[in-house]
Amino acid sequence: MALKEREQKYRSVEDLPGVGPATAERLRDLGFTTVESIATATISELMAAGLSEKKAYELIALARESIELTWVTAKDLAELRTGLGRITTGSKALDALMGGGVETQSITEFYGEFGSGKSQICHQLAVNVQLPVSRGGLEGSALYIDTENTFRTERIIAMAKHLGLPPELVAERIIYAEAYTSDHQMLLLEKADKVIKENNVRLIIVDSLTAHFRSEYLGRQLLPERQQKLNKHLHRLIRLARAFNAAAVVTNQVMAKPDDFFNQSAVFPVGGHIVGHTSHTRILVRKVAGKRNRIARLVSSPYLPEGEAVFAITEDGIVDVEGED
Repeated sequence: MALKEREQKYRSVEDLPGVGPATAERLRDLGFTTVESIATATISELMAAGLSEKKAYELIALARESIELTWVTAKDLAELRTGLGRITTGSKALDALMGGGVETQSITEFYGEFGSGKSQICHQLAVNVQLPVSRGGLEGSALYIDTENTFRTERIIAMAKHLGLPPELVAERIIYAEAYTSDHQMLLLEKADKVIKENNVRLIIVDSLTAHFRSEYLGRQLLPERQQKLNKHLHRLIRLARAFNAAAVVTNQVMAKPDDFFNQSAVFPVGGHIVGHTSHTRILVRKVAGKRNRIARLVSSPYLPEGEAVFAITEDGIVDVEGED
């Protein structure tokens, strides 16, 4: 259900009736620092702050009343979706594959083998989101959670210069954090709503989504716990994206299936059905042997047909392949 924009009755957590300084502090410690985060919380999450079930229910109801999540007709929903934004990737071909670019209020997943260009796409989007709307941006900042130490400011500077943007200002508008464990990764996102609100963040990146979960939860006996945490993490991400009309982008590792005798060369994204069902748009990125070109294949989308696009990764960033539109 989409968020319906209107005048917000409560501006801060303390404005909510019955929330004193002590309760507000406990909620902040758990990552609930804005009215939007309370509105999209579950009762059990707020009970962890020492609230009774009844009180947690009342707070969520009051917060939701403030930003109002309502039933709408399909016609109304179409009108609400006109407020969605899109971020250009830098490649017209790749943008067209995704219906015009990376969409806000949803999760876009790029997956592929090592060196396929997933992180390069993330770098480019973190720069492009700062562009004017007329140039395919959202005039906002980016929040970048790095789990594999792949973020490089040098690439940001090169991409910004190519677009004619001031490199120092572009770098200042990318809010970065390195996640050291899966729990740390989840905590960063749980406490992100205040940073998002204060910095006009319109793009949230998690690169890579599954790296820590994959290395920490080994064996079938730990698989249910891993999937449960991944599910919670992804739902937190989509809540933030919808609450702030931001685009959510995740990268994902791949694995082979040794028992698939008829498709030995195929790779599959890590995370199973949990990631598959929560990511709205899934794109497989693969290298073209001996070239800087990449092939992006749209594997899954709620409304777009499957297809492929070719783009290139250059010193200047993500661009179209010469000779192709």
